[in-house]
Amino acid sequence: MKNKVLTALFSIGTLFAVGQSDSSYTKSDSAHVKPDTIKVGNFYIVKKGGDGGKGVSVANDATVQIGNLSINAKDLDRNPVIKIERKKPAPKKISTNWWIFDLGFAGNRDETNYATAVGNTSYLRTVRAASGAPNQQTFNLNNGKTTNVNLWFFMQKVSVVKQAVFLKYGLGMEMYNFRYDSRISYRRENYPYVYNDSISFTKNKLYAGYLSVPFMLHVNATPGNKKGFSFSAGVSAGYLIGSRNKQKSAERGKQKYKGDFDLSPFRTALIGELGIGPIKLYGSYSLNTLHESYTKLEQYPFAVGIRFSNW
Repeated sequence: MKNKVLTALFSIGTLFAVGQSDSSYTKSDSAHVKPDTIKVGNFYIVKKGGDGGKGVSVANDATVQIGNLSINAKDLDRNPVIKIERKKPAPKKISTNWWIFDLGFAGNRDETNYATAVGNTSYLRTVRAASGAPNQQTFNLNNGKTTNVNLWFFMQKVSVVKQAVFLKYGLGMEMYNFRYDSRISYRRENYPYVYNDSISFTKNKLYAGYLSVPFMLHVNATPGNKKGFSFSAGVSAGYLIGSRNKQKSAERGKQKYKGDFDLSPFRTALIGELGIGPIKLYGSYSLNTLHESYTKLEQYPFAVGIRFSNW
């Protein structure tokens, strides 16, 4: 008899504990809460078994936001089935890309009239009669070793037409390394000049670096598709902040001469960019000459290469 009483008391206690553990579950809840049901506030999300668990049901007319997931439902009596979709962030009107790197080949379009230039300027000097004055061959470049390297601190683009047309601008360094196979030497004493040296060089390079601001119109032909097609066109303006002539020879070893050498202090250029999926190509053509106008040298630098950029 004693054992039966203890058993009865234990059963009553168990039922009471179960009832207290979910005081929120009422008879009204039982109309909606079923097995595999998740309750979020006043919402009930039911995993459906008939379609492989792909759908859900919601008991109220509202929206549930869980992280980046939006759950939209209408009244249960009208539309008991909803979808769970990942909410895409709205595109930004202004976006910034940091630390863009360009690597390409450079060259010069030489339109100099050397017959006139040599006789009308002291910039092209004859130091040794045997070497003569600098001429077109003196400025011939080794195109395979003449390079252009650019480092853009940032670029920004501002959407002006529905993420398809942008204004694009930035700030960075454009660096040209003109590699000569000749005996040309740049020097500066009382004033800058260029001459044909008396020795041959295993390495002979003129460096020119510009702080530049590009401004372009950018068109994205496939908005929202990172693997699509895009192109840009515009102009850039630069200021010369450094130049030097670096040479290497058996007779003199390594030598470096710094100075402006009367290179044009300002540079303007036509610029362009072509994007095909993740591949970005760029091009640049100078609208003004590499050297000051008084030198009579009419050389227009250009460059083409690949751009490492997020967009």
